Amino acid sequence: MLFLLGQSFTRRDTIFDKLIWTRRAAFGNNSGMPPGITEEIIARQPPEAQAIIRALLAEILELRTRIEELEQQAKGKTPQNSSLPPSTQHPHVRPRSSKHKSKKNRGGQPGHEKHERPLISTDQCDDVQRLRPAACRRCGAKLSGSDPEPLRHQVWELPEIKPHVSEYQRHRLTCPCCGETTCAELPIGVPQGQSGPQLMALTAMLMAFYRQSKRRTAEFLATLLGQPCCPALTVKIQNQVTEALRPSYEVLAAQLPTQEHLNIDETATKEAGGKAWLWTFVARLFTVFAVRATREATALGVFLTEKFHGIVTCDRAKMYWQVGRLQWCWAHLKRDFQAMIDRGNPRSKWLGERLRAATCELFEHWADYRAGRISRAALLRRMGPVRRKVERLLLRGMQSNNSDVRGTCRELYEHRQWLWTFLQHEGVEPTNNAGERSLRHAVIWRKLSFGTQSAAGSRFVETMLTVIETCRQQRRSAFAFITAAVEAHLAHQSAPSLLTGV
Repeated sequence: MLFLLGQSFTRRDTIFDKLIWTRRAAFGNNSGMPPGITEEIIARQPPEAQAIIRALLAEILELRTRIEELEQQAKGKTPQNSSLPPSTQHPHVRPRSSKHKSKKNRGGQPGHEKHERPLISTDQCDDVQRLRPAACRRCGAKLSGSDPEPLRHQVWELPEIKPHVSEYQRHRLTCPCCGETTCAELPIGVPQGQSGPQLMALTAMLMAFYRQSKRRTAEFLATLLGQPCCPALTVKIQNQVTEALRPSYEVLAAQLPTQEHLNIDETATKEAGGKAWLWTFVARLFTVFAVRATREATALGVFLTEKFHGIVTCDRAKMYWQVGRLQWCWAHLKRDFQAMIDRGNPRSKWLGERLRAATCELFEHWADYRAGRISRAALLRRMGPVRRKVERLLLRGMQSNNSDVRGTCRELYEHRQWLWTFLQHEGVEPTNNAGERSLRHAVIWRKLSFGTQSAAGSRFVETMLTVIETCRQQRRSAFAFITAAVEAHLAHQSAPSLLTGV
């Protein structure tokens, strides 16, 4: 028996294969014995061998139970009923939408308003060619004169892209009195390297905003812009841009404890091959990203500190509970209710369907309020019955025979004040969509880059993501801001602020 187990485990390279083998062996008969092994065979073995064999069989049964539990947990988990990201589900296995497919053809429909690029004025054009017909198209007679309102046709084209190179000749002169040589200094604002502020800003934007690798960024600069570049230079520029933008980043991070409301979310990433977490803190007019080695509440406390007295919109993760002033995301709750429906238990399904219906009703009322169709007083009046319905269902779910359903309902009911914070504080939304949207660009970047390779790379990521998302919120040009920050850094001046209007 020991020989067979040892040989079977030796032939497999992973623990998963071993678990599958023991599962198959344990399922060979109702007693849990592997095929060919009976009590009579075990009884004929020496006492020491019997003890070892029975210990191994007990371990096999324990593994079988654990595998069944894991299979039950994983069964039916989809992005629609759990926190799994949509990218984990293959497009071919995604459920079809419940909406009826439109019979209309793709694209613009007949009679829709035409959208064209507006013509710029003739004075703004770099080249104007006046075309006159030489002869009549019918009789061939010679034509002369001008049309006071000619048909205007404009063609946009890229100019020849050629780098602008400035040379600074630093003369070294000798003193006629003492013989000492003195070399002229570079003007203030001129970089020590060979890359100017706009080139540095563009390089950082290509890597962060347009999610290009360092090798592709260098190839783009060399091929299309005629700018000699290599991956090592992009790393050097990345560090210089981070240093230039860091003061603006730290000013924003220091403002987080003063905010009345924050949307917070986090996602897994990697740093130097190890685990890390990318946090996002979304305020009304700015966003702060941070890469940290932990997902625990200690990372949260570094940014919010004890001075924070605002409200946090988030999912039900336990590390947020220390804040004490929360709004749980109803979009996450809707997926939890869908999971109750998908468990297959009739009682769980009944409860989940009614909680999901109440959630849809909540979203309908909120959509009417957001669109201005109803007042806030009307929203509060409509939400009263929804709130009572949800809390009654949660009380009923606490008596469920399913431990998962019972635990979820108990947690929601005991902290039910965190379900309705958006009704008591204007400006707070019932979902964490702001946090989810802010992470979307970062998640795509992570999938393409597989995280960062150093702490310096993480600082570049969190700094650039902060600048990009904040400029989007404030409708500012990220390229113009990064260029201004680099120019200020080179001139030893104060960094520009991202706190405009905050």
